[in-house]
Amino acid sequence: MKKLSLIMIMALSVLAFQACKNKAKDSTASADSANATKDTSTNPAATGGIAVDKDDAKFVTTAANDGMAEVNAGKLAQQKTSDARIKSFAAMMVADHTKAGDELAAIAKTKNITLPAAPNADAQKMADDLAKKSGKDFDRAYVSMMVDGHNGAVKLFTDASNNCKDPDLKAFATKTLPTLKMHLDSINAIHDHMK
Repeated sequence: MKKLSLIMIMALSVLAFQACKNKAKDSTASADSANATKDTSTNPAATGGIAVDKDDAKFVTTAANDGMAEVNAGKLAQQKTSDARIKSFAAMMVADHTKAGDELAAIAKTKNITLPAAPNADAQKMADDLAKKSGKDFDRAYVSMMVDGHNGAVKLFTDASNNCKDPDLKAFATKTLPTLKMHLDSINAIHDHMK
């Protein structure tokens, strides 16, 4: 009996050590990991695999993560800013990125692509830092975040519209790209007005 208890204690110790050693993955990393373990297949319904290649799946998880981050930041800006232009831009972010996210989720479902459930750790840290700001500091930080984010989004969607192998994802990227460019132009105009 003592020997069994000792073995159980050692086993639990090893498990506890492993749990401490393995950091929890953020939602986007978990989605990417889940997608990487699925086979790319021409018949995903039969195999449980994804119906796109790994680069297309990575585009989907990155776009979903970034879209959720834009929506969350937009909601925060609607609450915290007193600048009418920023408030209007933030409302547009919530509406447009929610719509695009819903459309992307529907496509991902048909392709058996796992999406992140929440923005990744980097996006969450930026949101937490932004939430601590107020007044003009908040406005400057939000606008700067949106300029950077939309520069990245335009690049991501331009690459996807040129390089996605899946026709549905390529069409989604191509259709969404003009809206992202319009967002970038809008936030650049707000940024220039703040100088």
